[in-house]
This record gives sequence, structure tokens and C-alpha cells, in this order.
Amino acid sequence: MGYQPRMKSPRASGRGYGTPRHEKAKARGRRHRSIGRSILEENHVATTEEIAEKTLKRLRTLGSQKFASSPYSEHFDRWLANLTDVLSEFESSPTISADDQFVKERSQILSNIEFELEERRRKEASLEESIKSLSNSKNLLERIKEEYATKAREIEGRKNSEIKRLNNKIDALRGELDEVARMKTGLFRGISKKAREQKETETTQGVNTGQRELELAMLDFTVVQERLRDEYERKRQPVIEQIRDHQKKIENLETDGSLEDRWFACEALVDAVNALLQRKTLPKK
Repeated sequence: MGYQPRMKSPRASGRGYGTPRHEKAKARGRRHRSIGRSILEENHVATTEEIAEKTLKRLRTLGSQKFASSPYSEHFDRWLANLTDVLSEFESSPTISADDQFVKERSQILSNIEFELEERRRKEASLEESIKSLSNSKNLLERIKEEYATKAREIEGRKNSEIKRLNNKIDALRGELDEVARMKTGLFRGISKKAREQKETETTQGVNTGQRELELAMLDFTVVQERLRDEYERKRQPVIEQIRDHQKKIENLETDGSLEDRWFACEALVDAVNALLQRKTLPKK
């Protein structure tokens, strides 16, 4: 047997052979360009305009941020932390030199929004108490209505009873008048004319008196009913006002009332940043 040189094993398994030289060269070129870009990015210092644009955009985003659900006060601390981070990043940028006026304005705006959000937090904490107060006021109103209805029924009952009594009295007297009229026809000869006339006069007076009593009774009951109604309204109206106040307070607490406060704060910070940038571009005298 003659000598046979040993075959080199392939560097890659499967079909085909190793990567062609021109592909390797392309890969090395891409790696070199990527490294170069990374170095440039690391060495790049953001300009004042870039920092300002980024800061203003983030401030406006925070100013329009809506919290998804209540209690909204649970989002306040996170929102304030994000706002503080934006300002800290802006002021710590190498190309930004915050002057005393900006620092004063920024501190005052932050202090104001922190105070307003804390007020919102305290009001929101009273939501459960407001709901309980609303329930109590509604129950009180129902009791006032029931009390009025009970008294109104009692008065109506007394009125009906008195009217019935007086009508029966008047009917009885009218029956007596009919009896006197029959006497005049000669059915009762044993009674003198004078006695019949006296009887007729007395009975007629009794009917008239009964009718006046009936009119006065109806007037008295009308006055009593009106007084009861006035008393009912005096008790009912303040409770209705309480219910409206509680409902309005609950409605306000169930919506994110901090959105407007936060928007104004961020817009004020936008104005402060713009004013700082304008001062930096003004020529020094």
C-alpha cells in the first residue's frame, strides 16, 4: 500500500463547507461599523435643543396623564417621582445650567402641586364617610315622608269623620223640616199652627247652623293640612340639600380632579424651562 494523506475534517457539520472568505470579510466589516457607532453614541453629548425638546415632551406627557381607576391618590406619589426625575435629568445635563430664578420657580411649582395633591388625597379619604352620610340622609328623608304620610292620614280620617257627623246632623234636621211640612198638609191636626211655625223656625236655624259648622270644619281641616304640609317641607328641604351636597361631593371624588392641577403644574414647568432657555440665549451685557 502507498501513503495516503489524511483528509481534514470539516469545521461545520451538515451539508456544504465552511463560510466563504468574502462572507467573513463582510461580517468583520459589520462588526467594525457597529463598534464604531457605539463609540460615537457613547461620546455624543446631547445638545441643549435636544435636551429641551425631550424635557418639554415628557412634561407635557405627564401633564396629560390620566389615571385609570380610583382611588386616584394611589397614583400621586409615582407621578410626583416621575416629574422629579424629569426635572433632575434636565438640570443635571452638562449643557444645562439652571440659574437661581429657574430653581426658585421650579421649587415653588413643585411645592404647589404637592400641596394640591395632598389636599386631593385628604378629600378622597373622606369618600367612604360621604357615602355613609348620603345613606343616612336618604334614610332620614324616608322617615320624614313616612311621618308626614301617617299624620296626613290621621287628619284625613278625623276630617271624614267630622264631615260625616255634621252631614248626618244636617240630614236629620232636614228630615224634621220635612215632618213640619207634612204637618202643614193637615196630617197632624193635634199640633197648633204656632207650634208648627216655631218648630219650622228652630229646625231651619238648626240646618243653617249645621251647614256653617260643616263649612268651618272643612276650612279648619284645610288649615291643619296646610300647616302639616309646611312643616313637612321645612323638614324635607334641608335634608334634600344635604343629599345633593353629598352626591356632588361623591361625584367629584369619583372622578380624577387632580388632572387639571397636574396639567397646570406641568404647563408652568414648561414655561419655566422655556424662560430659562431664553435667558441662556440672550447676549450678556
